[in-house]
Formats: sequence, C-alpha cells, structure tokens
Amino acid sequence: MLLALPSIVSNVTVPLLGLADVAIMGHIGNARFIAAIAVGSMIFNVLYWLFAFLRMATSGITAQAFGAGQGAKALAVLRRSLALALSFGLVMVVLQWPLRLVAFWLMDATPDVEQLAIPYFNICVWGAPAVLGAYALNGWFVGMQNTRVPMLVAIGQNVLNILASVAFVFGLGLQIEGVALGTLVAQWCSFVAALALAWRESGKSIAVMATKKPIATEEPSGTKEATETSSSTLHLDIFLRTLCLVAVNLYFTSAGAAQGATILAVNTLMMQLYLLFSYFLDGFAFAGEALAGKYYGAGDAASLRLVVRHLFRWGLLMALLFTVLYAVGGTAFLRLLTSDAAVVSAAAPYYRWALLIPLCGVAAFVWDGIYIGLTRSRGMLLACLLAALVFFSLWLALRPAMGNHALWLALNAYLLARGLVQTLLYLVYRADFEPRPVPSMTSKD
Repeated sequence: MLLALPSIVSNVTVPLLGLADVAIMGHIGNARFIAAIAVGSMIFNVLYWLFAFLRMATSGITAQAFGAGQGAKALAVLRRSLALALSFGLVMVVLQWPLRLVAFWLMDATPDVEQLAIPYFNICVWGAPAVLGAYALNGWFVGMQNTRVPMLVAIGQNVLNILASVAFVFGLGLQIEGVALGTLVAQWCSFVAALALAWRESGKSIAVMATKKPIATEEPSGTKEATETSSSTLHLDIFLRTLCLVAVNLYFTSAGAAQGATILAVNTLMMQLYLLFSYFLDGFAFAGEALAGKYYGAGDAASLRLVVRHLFRWGLLMALLFTVLYAVGGTAFLRLLTSDAAVVSAAAPYYRWALLIPLCGVAAFVWDGIYIGLTRSRGMLLACLLAALVFFSLWLALRPAMGNHALWLALNAYLLARGLVQTLLYLVYRADFEPRPVPSMTSKD
C-alpha cells in the first residue's frame, strides 16, 4: 500500500489537469475552443499511449536489477531507456508535419475546430522528448521501489501547467496557444526536475545496493535465455499490446458515436466511472511492478507469491468498494458530471453495466503490474489479443439485438477475459513465472 498510494495520487491528478484546461477555455466563451482542446489532447494521448512500453519495460527490468543488487545494471537500464525515449521524441518533432496530417485526418474534426486545434498541436509536439523521457524516468523510479518522486513530479507538473496556462491566457491575452504553451513549459520543467532527482537518487540507491552482495554476476536469477525477456522483445510485445488497448477504446467511442449524440454522451459519462476505478487500480499495478520485479530479481519465490496474494486482496477490496459506491451513488454520479437531465435519464438503463466494471476488471489490472515486474510481456500480449477478439466478436454478434447494451457487455467481457487469460497462464506455467533461488556470491579476501 505504501508503494501504491503515491501512484494513485499521481493518477488522480491526470483528469484534474484536463478539467482545468477545459475550464480555462470555457471561460473564453466559445465552445469551439473546448472542442479544440479535446481534439488536441486526444491526439497526444493516443500518440503517447503507444509509447507506454518505455515506462513498463524500464520498470520491470530495473526492479529485477534492484532485487538482484545490481546497481550498474540499474543505471545502464536508465541510460538506455532515456536514450530510446529521447530518440523517439525527436523523431516525433522532426516528423510533426506528416504526423499532424494523419492525426487530424483520423480525428475528422470540423474545419473550424481543426483550425483551432492545429496551433495547439504545433506547440505541444515540441514537448514529445520531455514526455517520453519522463516515461522512462517514471518507470525507473518505480523499479527502484520509489513511487514518491513520480508523485511529487506529477503534482508539480500539474500545478505549474495550470498556473502557466492561466498566466498565458488571462495575463498575456493568448487563447488556445496559451494553454498549449502552459502545457509545454510544464512538461519540460517536470522532465528536468525528474532528471535531476534521478541523478541524486541514483547515487543514494546505487550506494546502498553496493553494500549488498549481488545475487548473480550477470542476470537477476537463472540464465538470461530462460528467465528474462530481451529488451527489444519486451518493447515490441508491450507496443503491440497497447495497440490492442487503443483499438478497443477508440472503437468503443466510435461505436457509441454511430448510435447518435445522446448515446455518445451517455457512454462518455459512464466511461468516467471506469477511468476513476482504473486510476486507483493502476496504483496497485505499479506496486506489483516494483515488488514482483524486486523479488524475482532476488530469487525469492516465497515473497513473490506473498506479493501476488496481497495485491489481489487489496485489488478485490477496492473492486468491492467501488461497486458499492457506484451502486449507492447511482445516477447521482452522472449528475455531478452533467446538468443535462435527458442524458442522465438515457444513461439509467445502462448504468448496471458500470456496476460490473470493477469486479470484471480487477484481475486484469493486478496481473498487468505483476507481469510487467516479471517481464512476462508475451503473456500480456496474448491476453490482450484474445480479449480484443472477445470484445469485437460479442459486439458484432449482439449489436442487432441488444444495441448499446451489447457494447457495454463486450467491454466488461473484454476486461474479464484479460484477467482470466493471465490467471490461466500463471496457474499453468507457474514454475516458469517463479524465480529459481540463486545463492549469494561470497567475496574473496
């Protein structure tokens, strides 16, 4: 819980920042500005989401190095991850023109909204190296069992973003460019701050690790071929897995939009319940990354099994808590998000699907953290591929008879399938998931 709580706080700041940007644009008095912010934010969310492997792979490999007491390897992972992240970020900056063309073609926004969103894109794209670099740094901090620094950096970034955006918009008279500049300034400042903290913390952590006897000379436990996925394979697996997640989420939005504005609004509001739950469960997933990787690297199978049990206990407790909150809160939660009575009324028949989300999704979130810590990316990819197949099959088969109910049934089945497949893989190949104990090396006088 001590590792999970800072990550939960970091995650909660994400939607608050989006709300602040919308509020700033909303006070300008034109709905086109709000729509432009939504379009621009969506483009970058999808683009950066595809690079989630930079954080996840770094977290798992670093945690294993930490558990094995291999300080030099932990630093090498950080250097490689930062180099890769900054390289991808620079490529995005260089290729910003074709990226912008493709992104706006896919978004299919109205001409007036696109005209406002283009300056937002043109400014924010220069933050790509900082954002992707921060992914690598956050993954490294989690792997080093430190979720406090990412939390502090996230809070600082969001506060600076809001203050800078307000200053640029209301102080200097800029409009959407002011929000974009505020975002850009905050991204680079937070990256530099995280880099400085990583430099400081690495010295402390590596010094502590140096006082411990390493478990193995090269790899955390066992042979590299048998127990550790190569970095390139790890990156590719997580990238393909992310494509599956993006496909399901984008299609869910598209399928809702095809049913009309009211259903789209209903689905968008109810998805906030899913997102809120996911922000909390991701905190436990991050703890799973850190602890599972640590004990795997240390060759401590007993502690690894204990971590799995504890994470599922906490996860199930949170799932039950959210289910009760959603059941008691009812559509009152939706009224907090909108004053449109027609939309709230239209959401009532579908609300029961929101009650299933926590229990259907808890295993997927918990296992994702554990699999990342164990660098078992192929299992994550397989689970997402099969779950995506379940989602699209159910939606296409049941849509004529059930309409939007089929979409929500497919989403819950997709979440449930991810967790079930990962559970099955763990049970069947449990011996391969757990490390083989390796005796500590004895020093020679």
